[in-house]
Amino acid sequence: MTEAYIRKKPGMASVKEMPVLQDGPPPGGFAPVWFARRIPNTGPSAAAIFLTTFGVFSWGMYQVDKGNKIRRLGAVKDFNELEAAKSEIQTWRSAFQNEPDIPAGTTPSQFIFGVFASDM
Repeated sequence: MTEAYIRKKPGMASVKEMPVLQDGPPPGGFAPVWFARRIPNTGPSAAAIFLTTFGVFSWGMYQVDKGNKIRRLGAVKDFNELEAAKSEIQTWRSAFQNEPDIPAGTTPSQFIFGVFASDM
């Protein structure tokens, strides 16, 4: 169906010439709509969410601290082993410094097992 047939105005030049028809409420208004907000009251409170978040964060930081302590203990162990090796080398040097058969620059293990660079 055409607008000319519906609006009973043949030969309109533009849409602006159409009469305005606007729907409105029925006489006496619409019937009231029954509704209720049924938002459940269950779920954690803000304090519970905050405390849970704080607990998870604290546990994570504890795990990080525990890992850092293990890493530090490993570094201390490596340092102690290095100091012990330096001390052992110093002991060997002082014990064999006047030994004429030991070539310069050999390690104690090379002297004990008889493997020198010139033998290879």
